[in-house]
Amino acid sequence: MNTILIVEDEKKLRDELSKFLENNGYTTVSIINFENTIIDINKYNVDAIILDINLPVVNGQIICKELRKLENNTPIIMVTSKNTEIDELISINFGADDYITKPYNPQILLARLERIITRNKKQDNKIKYKDIELNISKSTISNENKSIDLSKNEFKILYFLLQNKDKIVSREEIINYLWDNDEFVDDNTLTVNINRLRNKLSEFHLGDNLETRRGQGYILS
Repeated sequence: MNTILIVEDEKKLRDELSKFLENNGYTTVSIINFENTIIDINKYNVDAIILDINLPVVNGQIICKELRKLENNTPIIMVTSKNTEIDELISINFGADDYITKPYNPQILLARLERIITRNKKQDNKIKYKDIELNISKSTISNENKSIDLSKNEFKILYFLLQNKDKIVSREEIINYLWDNDEFVDDNTLTVNINRLRNKLSEFHLGDNLETRRGQGYILS
């Protein structure tokens, strides 16, 4: 079941929208305190955000912009009572996925929600890193000019490092992760796979981004 975060300061509208979405198969959560809206939104792991523009403390468009700076890629539908092209343009430029004007037809909002969630889930099949993409279904890393196949272990190691980007991951953590995924890897095999993965990243001039921290593990920056 998909979860929607509602960011709306008018309680009546918030409650009505929450009830409507839940009646249509969604789970909802809401922001009700707007002192630290950006921080609070970023704590949630949801499938989409309905974000009102006219919020207390910080404007919804600025909130959208700051979320994108924090690499929060959750789909966002901006909602406003203003029917102006400039507001729509600003919202889209700041990273919103869609824009709807009050009063809106709830069925249209529902259709737009379903569209952006479906589109986002299709994009989740790929993980963007620097100027390359890790394709989960194909086990490849690629850019516009080339594509390189990864072995099963190389893919899993890179995927794990990307999930822990900019953090030192110990050799033991990687081995345990591979073991949990039904793949036995000893210490020597891990070293071989790390070196092969680094060589493949070097094809995209990213080999140095996979660093060995002696006595600690590895970090992908």
